[in-house]
Amino acid sequence: MPTCLLTALLSLVFVSSAFPQDTRPNILVIMADDLGFADIGCFGAEIQTPNLDKLASDGLRFTQFYNTAKCHSSRISLLTGLYANQAGQESLSRGITTAQVLRNAGYLTAMTGKWHLKEEPTDHGFQRYWGHLSGACNFFLGDNTFRLNGEKWDVPRNENFYTTTANADWAIQFIDEAKTQDKPMYLYMAFNAPHYPLHCLEEDFKLYEDTYKPGWDAIRSQRQAKQKQLGLFGEDYLTPAPRPDHVEPWESLDDEQKDWESQRMAAYAAMVHRLDIEIGRVIDHLRDNKMLDNTLVLFVSDNGACPFDRTKKPGKQLRPWDPKSYWCYSPGWAHVGNTPFRLYKQNQHEGGISSPAIVHWPGGLKTKPGSITDQPAHLIDVMATVIELSKTQYPEKDRQGELEPLQGKSLVPILEGKARAPHDALYFEFANNRAVRIGDMKLVSFRQSPWELYDLSKDRTELNNLAVEQPGIVKAMGDSWYHWAEQVNLMNAKQRQPVKDTMQKPNF
Repeated sequence: MPTCLLTALLSLVFVSSAFPQDTRPNILVIMADDLGFADIGCFGAEIQTPNLDKLASDGLRFTQFYNTAKCHSSRISLLTGLYANQAGQESLSRGITTAQVLRNAGYLTAMTGKWHLKEEPTDHGFQRYWGHLSGACNFFLGDNTFRLNGEKWDVPRNENFYTTTANADWAIQFIDEAKTQDKPMYLYMAFNAPHYPLHCLEEDFKLYEDTYKPGWDAIRSQRQAKQKQLGLFGEDYLTPAPRPDHVEPWESLDDEQKDWESQRMAAYAAMVHRLDIEIGRVIDHLRDNKMLDNTLVLFVSDNGACPFDRTKKPGKQLRPWDPKSYWCYSPGWAHVGNTPFRLYKQNQHEGGISSPAIVHWPGGLKTKPGSITDQPAHLIDVMATVIELSKTQYPEKDRQGELEPLQGKSLVPILEGKARAPHDALYFEFANNRAVRIGDMKLVSFRQSPWELYDLSKDRTELNNLAVEQPGIVKAMGDSWYHWAEQVNLMNAKQRQPVKDTMQKPNF
């Protein structure tokens, strides 16, 4: 063999061995905004969500996946693997993000959508970003916080712009860039939908215009029946929480009220429907580019359904596809969204903190397609999971100094079909709503009201309060919460005030 040819062949062998193909998985994290536990089809809804349902039927659903019950704090926990106050709240001053860790590990890091924290995503490890820094925006007109890669981005003034669709457009563009660079990709899609204002496309609204005329009592019953059929909670469907006193019976409303309420829910359903369509476009693009098999997709919500009606004038006079409209829905529909649980966004009862979570990963998920797990998990687990999958480490310090110790545990054992060693405890707090879960026991307080105690293995919907029967457990778990609040979550004395002796009234 000629010397020059032998040299060339040896050179090729050296290059291929020195630079092996990166087989680490792509990671796509999708967070919906104010989406209730039962607001997609594979978790009980009548809303058409075929793309999410397909991810679930091919993947794994979690029925005990927890968020923090609030928009910004859930984003902090997802991004840092820490509890929100521990991480420095919106400043992230005591935490490091998944994007920073994965960027250092050789991933292309990209984000689309809602930031809702201080500074910008490009200041916290994201190499590519399109979206809005605000906590909510007009879906047709946007606001002045839209950015593209750290620079101000002007929302186009045309009939075709819709924030949910644009999220997918930019995600697809970032996927293409990752493929061109031949790098594994970390993409965080933080949709603003279906957060209020209830802005939807007219064509989507028409699909649901008559769906909600039977009312919230009937729709919640339908969702309960579907959840039982789906087997979300095992063979014995749990006892659903009844309609609370602050929600009027549907039949007590007059015809005008019923019409208005059914339209509001139709607009909300239309937003969820469109969310699913845009997620489907991104999934299809990954599939068309032969990237889907090696992409871990995690879909979650940042909190339970929102009960706060902040509809602004002129209210119902403007249709929800009019950019000047500002609809919200009411506690009656939020109660439906969180079927079968109690309470809502901001509360630390199960209705506030339970996400409809889906994992899809054809090349790595070892569970049977369509499986359902009841192993508890939390948004703080995302950081530990991506660290394991990306074969990197959580740093002890960053440019600002030493980092708080990681709180999450990797989800990989669950994805492999194993029983994961559970958290010693999971803690929750927001605006004097607080909770701690240790094993199957949960201690929870509604706005600093007296502690309630529930055995979630028998009472996931929190109907049988054991606090009077088990004062010792209440004391021990309460002490655990206060210790965590002071020593781990670094909350001040005002935030750690003892629970009150009397029940606080809801103001929904």
